[in-house]
Amino acid sequence: MARQFRAVGHEIVISPELADMAVINTCAVTNEAAADSRGKIRQIARAGVNEIVATGCWATLQPQQALDLPNVLHVIVNDRKDHLVPDVLNLPQESFDLEPIAREPLPGLHRRTRAFIKVQDGCDNHCTFCITTIARGEGRSRPVADVILDIQSALDGGTKEIVLTGVHLGSWGQDFGQHLRDLIKAILRETDVPRLRLSSLEPWDLDVDFFSLWDDKRLMPHLHLPLQSGCESTLRRMVRKTTPQSFRELVCAARDVMPEVAITTDIIAGFPGETEEEFAHSLAFVHEMNFAGGHVFRYSPRPGTGAAKMKGQVKPDLRKKRNHILHDALEEFAQSYRQKFLGQTMSVLWESVSEMGEWGWQMEGLTENYLRVNAFASSPRWNEIDRVILNEGDSDKIKGVIANKV
Repeated sequence: MARQFRAVGHEIVISPELADMAVINTCAVTNEAAADSRGKIRQIARAGVNEIVATGCWATLQPQQALDLPNVLHVIVNDRKDHLVPDVLNLPQESFDLEPIAREPLPGLHRRTRAFIKVQDGCDNHCTFCITTIARGEGRSRPVADVILDIQSALDGGTKEIVLTGVHLGSWGQDFGQHLRDLIKAILRETDVPRLRLSSLEPWDLDVDFFSLWDDKRLMPHLHLPLQSGCESTLRRMVRKTTPQSFRELVCAARDVMPEVAITTDIIAGFPGETEEEFAHSLAFVHEMNFAGGHVFRYSPRPGTGAAKMKGQVKPDLRKKRNHILHDALEEFAQSYRQKFLGQTMSVLWESVSEMGEWGWQMEGLTENYLRVNAFASSPRWNEIDRVILNEGDSDKIKGVIANKV
């Protein structure tokens, strides 16, 4: 969207106070996310933006509520999101079917060095807790050539790391007889991308052979595999296409190929019908997997989903308690994982820079396996890759010393 606005002469500004128009991409995955989306729209309106465009999942599910919010003049539902800029500016789509201009970082203190390339949208799964299938529609994949073109424009703009994203990324290509591995091979073959990272992957879309792709060291050793529950009966109620046993086998296969891979996950606490015994099974499996971290979500009933109508809704206080237990467990695993790399020298791509006076510049960035690192540099190193000695790790960020420039 930013590239399209820029292509027809508009400027992306650093703050809402300077903007004539704002585009808000809303979320509906939980009640809290929907509330945050509404809050963001009100915040932007208070800042003086008189023309707000609401898009994304919450706006798609509740278009009239979105239009009722202050200064919202347009609601673009997900089916039209790819056409948002021409629709809002009342320009023909052909105006944007030109050779893409290079991706430039959006202005701001924490400019992204990673380009997030959406290669797939929608989802054909029917997990009973998820509203996204309703909001995003059926799964559909972008052609390889379009993805390559988008990646090349990001690389031309100076991007050092590409992140492939999708609502159901692992299903890429199923609608035209290919597999995600085919897309990854094409990207590695046809571009000189320094770093390629994958976002969330459903475990049932992968097989043991998939991990042979990591023979190419440009593919980052980090896998986010949503588990949601470590209890088989709970997974059945969720209509997840995995079991603890198949998940275990997948994780073992990944670690056989990449012993130090970071495997993170998502867990839902307090899913309808979850008994104390089921929660204990889930917690024990989380301990067994020894994840490198992850996210815990308290179950949030979403109207229109199967789980919202299930019997045995877990009381909010119990959901909160289980959330804390799982969160503490994942934090402990994350800390343990970080500790393993203290004393090692790893490559870090610097994402943000702040001036620190006599100490020089404070840098913050990510290792290949997604460890967040801080270090001082004598000059700003934003969007550069350095070898860094990791020497302290008593928080969620590791302190390091730049060893030499890559």
